[in-house]
This record gives sequence, C-alpha cells and structure tokens, in this order.
Amino acid sequence: MTIEHLQKLVADFATQRDWERFHTPKNLVMALTGEVGELSELFQWLTSEESSAICEDAARRERVADEVADVFIYLLRLVDVLGIDLEAAVEAKLRKNEERYPAAVVKGRAVKYTELRRP
Repeated sequence: MTIEHLQKLVADFATQRDWERFHTPKNLVMALTGEVGELSELFQWLTSEESSAICEDAARRERVADEVADVFIYLLRLVDVLGIDLEAAVEAKLRKNEERYPAAVVKGRAVKYTELRRP
C-alpha cells in the first residue's frame, strides 16, 4: 500500500462524511496534536523498560497501534490538504539531516546539530 493510496482512503473517508470543510490546516494540526497527546498519555509515567515492553501486552499494543494510526491519519490528511508530497518531504529532510548529523561525528551521541564541533 502506498502513501498516495492511504491519502485517498483518508480523503474518501472525510468526503463521505462531508468533513472537508472542517479539515483546514489549523484544525488538522490541532487534531494531530491531540492525537499525539493521547499517544503520549499511554507512555506517561512508564519507566524506560516498561515503555519498551508496552506492546508485549495485547490490549496495550492495540491501544498504542490505534493512537499511532490516528496520528498518521491526521498527518496524511494534513499533507494532502496542504499539497505536500510526503515522500519527497521525508527524503529532503533526511538529506538535510545527513548534512547536519554526519555519522562520523554524531555516532552514539544525542546532541543537537547546533552543538556539534566539526573537524
């Protein structure tokens, strides 16, 4: 299944419910933020070990999967409404990040690119 196909499924879902008028960029970003909050809530207060093992429990795995799907659905809808080619945007951003975070400099380090000392 492609990104384009998923975007069409999401757009068709909205069209069938006459929701396009509500799907402004602002509203979609607000909805996306809410869904990320719901995903975050599932991990709130867990230890690192507990968060890594969350999907070992079938019920918790399903809740995580549902929230991840909600986040992705709103993101797909947002880029569709804005006319952003998600695949191209991801590839372009990865190229920028390759320049900002050269593997030889950052390997094993969690630092922001603005804090890196380059040779």
